[in-house]
Amino acid sequence: MRRGIAAIALVSALAVSATACGGDDSGDTGKKSSGELSGTVTWWDTSTVGSEDKVFKKIAEDFTKKHPKVTVKYVNVPFGEAQNKFKNAAQSGSGAPDVIRSEVAWTPEFADLGYLAPLDGTAALKDEDDFLKQAAASTKYNGKTYAAPQVIDSMGIFYNKKIFKEAGVEVPKTIDELKTVSATIKDKTGKTGLYLRGDDAYWFLSFLYGEGGDLVDAKNKTITVDNESGVKAMKVVKDLVTSGAAKTDATDGWNNMQTAFKEGKVAMMINGPWAVADTYAGPEFTDKANLGVAPVPAGSAGQGAPQGGHNLAVYAGSKNLDASYAFTEYMTSAETQAQVAKELNLLPTRTSVYSQPGVASNEIVGFFRPVVDKAVERPWIPETGSLFAPLVTEYTKVLTGQTTPEKGAKAAGDAYRKLLKDWK
Repeated sequence: MRRGIAAIALVSALAVSATACGGDDSGDTGKKSSGELSGTVTWWDTSTVGSEDKVFKKIAEDFTKKHPKVTVKYVNVPFGEAQNKFKNAAQSGSGAPDVIRSEVAWTPEFADLGYLAPLDGTAALKDEDDFLKQAAASTKYNGKTYAAPQVIDSMGIFYNKKIFKEAGVEVPKTIDELKTVSATIKDKTGKTGLYLRGDDAYWFLSFLYGEGGDLVDAKNKTITVDNESGVKAMKVVKDLVTSGAAKTDATDGWNNMQTAFKEGKVAMMINGPWAVADTYAGPEFTDKANLGVAPVPAGSAGQGAPQGGHNLAVYAGSKNLDASYAFTEYMTSAETQAQVAKELNLLPTRTSVYSQPGVASNEIVGFFRPVVDKAVERPWIPETGSLFAPLVTEYTKVLTGQTTPEKGAKAAGDAYRKLLKDWK
């Protein structure tokens, strides 16, 4: 793994000052001599504001019912800002939270930088064997465990059943069918078939996997985003926009996509279980039964969708390690995960939760579970979280006609080789 001199020096500095900095200024170690937990635990939550955050905030604050002498300080940090905000705070030794909701790809990066406390042997990993293997994979780095998996997810195609019925079409199973269905929807209803988010390269991955491609080959340390499959995937998404099968955007993609779908202006969007709660809030889905979810249409090499999710990680410089470990265990416990699945349709990371009442019968969870089982894992290397910045630049440019698929893929590959200097 490539690590610069500055990062190595920073890790050494953190090791010396770990007890002198943290997300809480109370000076409390988190545990009194009696063994009772106390003090403050600051938690950075990165969930969606207006839907998920309300549920997570209440659950987090309910931790104090079990530990009345602990104060939970809940902070919602916008997902797009959290990665760099945490790194900056941890690097400066000031303002980092005790616990952070880390996107799965951030965990190995934070661990590599020395910002996370190992959780092996702590209360945070209670009933560790209950975690799904694919969920636990992103929490490991250099033989240690640096996070507890909170939710796991993948992507599917969301569709408006009412519009599909009006147009007389079936759910597309391939890219070719997607184009045909979109054309019929346009002809019959005047509406666009698909809203393709254009400002986030995570939405490109299903197309890349569908053409047999990937970002990198971590085992052989090879860049693959610009190979034949990568170029073909860029051509596929570009053609969807050029043909009129999809509309896209270069900025504010999440809000534009959600608004268009919730108001019935488009018939389909690609999204994950994290979007269900917000989607149900739209006027088109007052009747929740109007929302359909199906696998992402397959490309020429098959059907693929990325494995995503979030972990809970403890800051290495926390002054409240014992309380932070207990909070992490509580937030990833079977009881809490069952509540989250029921209220937000998010997928548990514990095997035991899927058989619980209210979870086993959940239609969204039931759909996404087999999708997650077949999802493509990203490489769990420190640089994975940094692979999206250069890719989204080129992905957006291709979709909006500012560059060609060939040039876009090559530029992304060139950027990766600068990031991963010892890779081919």
